[in-house]
Amino acid sequence: MGNNTTHLTIPILRTSGLTIGYRSKKGLLELEKELDIKIHNGEVVCLIGPNGCGKSTLMRTIAGLQPPLSGETFISDTDVKQIKPHQYARLISLVLTDKIDAGSLKVMDILSIGRYPYTNYFAELKAKDYAIIDKALSSVHLSEYKDRFFNELSDGEKQRVLIAKALAQDTPLIMLDEPTAHLDLPNRVEIMNILKRLAKETNKAILLSTHELDLALQTADTIWLMNRDDQMKHGTPEDLVLNGMFEQVFKSNAFHFDRLTGAFKVDHHTKGEISLIGTGIESTWTQRALEREGYKVLHQPVCETKICIIDGTWQLAIKDQTITCDSIGHLLSELRIVNSEDSSIN
Repeated sequence: MGNNTTHLTIPILRTSGLTIGYRSKKGLLELEKELDIKIHNGEVVCLIGPNGCGKSTLMRTIAGLQPPLSGETFISDTDVKQIKPHQYARLISLVLTDKIDAGSLKVMDILSIGRYPYTNYFAELKAKDYAIIDKALSSVHLSEYKDRFFNELSDGEKQRVLIAKALAQDTPLIMLDEPTAHLDLPNRVEIMNILKRLAKETNKAILLSTHELDLALQTADTIWLMNRDDQMKHGTPEDLVLNGMFEQVFKSNAFHFDRLTGAFKVDHHTKGEISLIGTGIESTWTQRALEREGYKVLHQPVCETKICIIDGTWQLAIKDQTITCDSIGHLLSELRIVNSEDSSIN
């Protein structure tokens, strides 16, 4: 119990009055002001926001790659300005989006770099280093890839190797900038699942910037939500949804954030209202298809056009007739025919 209390009360990273941005001849460009944020051991924090809001600047500032305009950042309650470079490498490991030209390096060579902060002047690896490397590769399911050339791997495999390198570096904080960028859906999901699992298993704090709002809502313990026009909001994903923060940050005339489903929905030109009577997965996907087609769906039999889902069929009641459809595609086709006939009459 004592360890858990410690992890909750002493953050591995915290900022105090941190202001980020740039200095230029025209003056200061402040992207975020007076930030007081923190990350605890074992926690996954996702940094989200629209393009140009300062996500990369915040990541670079926290990582010590860019000076703050004002304020302080602390790692394990030590001001980062007081931490020497060789000590810093034992506190923070970075996984950036920059393409790596690894030349003829093998996976083992990449992970060995992660152990350099712990080696002697000649960068000699010892048995303990090899054991840590093996464990890191196993954690990302790449144990058999040790002797593979890095440049021959797929994008998803390369990203897992870089995460393994960060694990081999054995720092309490791992920072990743867009770790799922340029990956297909299965790899995006796998990377996020790996990061979530590793945070809990290794008790490391993980901070990552991402555009994957749907995955962040399912993975993050805390979300830092940046906004161009307002102060950063931070909290659990569910609280930010309930407080309407995502609608506020991602305002658009083309789509809206649906609090019920936690997803963005395209705003289609409405063709009118339609009643949908039914339950289960067929009803859910029928509603999605109808909304995509431009209908406002009501779940009461109050509209002139009604659809009832019965025993795997769709009963379309329209204009004093009932049409039985055997699929959603068939249903949409019948609705389009009726709309086409109405248009030709008008």
